Amino acid sequence: MEGQMKRIARELKYKGKILDFYADTMQTPDGNTMIWDYLHHNGAAAVVPVGSDGKIFMVSQYRSGVDKMSLEIPAGCLNPGEDRMTAAARECEEEIGYRCGTIELLLKFHSAFAYCDEYIEIYCATDLVKTEQHLDEDEYLEVKKYDVEDLIARIFAGEITDSKTIAAILAYKEKYMK
Repeated sequence: MEGQMKRIARELKYKGKILDFYADTMQTPDGNTMIWDYLHHNGAAAVVPVGSDGKIFMVSQYRSGVDKMSLEIPAGCLNPGEDRMTAAARECEEEIGYRCGTIELLLKFHSAFAYCDEYIEIYCATDLVKTEQHLDEDEYLEVKKYDVEDLIARIFAGEITDSKTIAAILAYKEKYMK
């Protein structure tokens, strides 16, 4: 197709712990050039852990990007060489202290592809088995269970604004609660 944008250069500006920041030199369809910001992310996985009572385990944790606490599904970055299903199951046990008895893919999405390549797969976990939390050294979170309808009300009230959590809860309701 003629007239497409074309990346002609990519320059690493900052290498971070979970993100790398680049300046992309882009050529427009009319031949002009411009600089676009680009963030590389190594990937993530998330999980909707559903208890035997049908309630969903959620974590509340501080997020520096919005400078406040955020109510979210358990999630985290991939370890080197780790597949997303394994990462989702690991995050479930690490963050809420339950091992997944059954885990299946619920949803795949890019969180903000206008400027970032972060790709997340979200799984649904059931038949949970109580173990122990294994939080990362920088994780401080609270775990609570919620009814799906309560979570949906919180989404539409603007109390839950995390994109992966919104997508996951709405997809869960659509797929499993019809």
